[in-house]
Amino acid sequence: MPSKCIILTLILSIGLQAAQTQNLDSFNEDRLKRTQQGMLVLGSWATTNIITSPILANNSSGSDKYFHQMNGYWNSVNLIIAGFGYFSARKMANQHFTLSESLREQQKLEKTLLFNAGLDMGYMLGGLYLIERSKNDISNADRFKGFGQSLVLQGGFLFAFDVIFYLLQKNHGSKLFSIVDSLALSPSSFRLVWMI
Repeated sequence: MPSKCIILTLILSIGLQAAQTQNLDSFNEDRLKRTQQGMLVLGSWATTNIITSPILANNSSGSDKYFHQMNGYWNSVNLIIAGFGYFSARKMANQHFTLSESLREQQKLEKTLLFNAGLDMGYMLGGLYLIERSKNDISNADRFKGFGQSLVLQGGFLFAFDVIFYLLQKNHGSKLFSIVDSLALSPSSFRLVWMI
């Protein structure tokens, strides 16, 4: 009789562990899909700016010309970042992550987005500095003003993007708690709890 209980316990624990793995795989798949979608949004913004900026710059003068030029330059970098992020997430899509790897990846993403939001504020402040400097530097006034306005716009977009993306990913990350809650560890035992 005791051997039947041990076998039954093993079968149940394997089944519960498989359910937890399935939940973890689903969580990570959703995180990576959200990342790809975010990179598509960033890439679309960048592509739109790259296409329109040269046209608008050629039909503009003064600070507007420099504004459009900087938008094109800036978004060339954004497009590279979006492409790298998209394909990195796509490459990881078929990986299986352990619970600790999932937690690490989630925390890394959230920290990166918060760090980026801080950089975005720096871009906007740099833009405001250039706009202010344009008032005192007559020979480069148009360039400073146009570049400054572009930095404020691009930094503002990236700030909104990073904060919204962070909040979406943070909300998604809270689902890890239900997976962690399905594990119960005490000094004398370890158990998996079937959460329905």
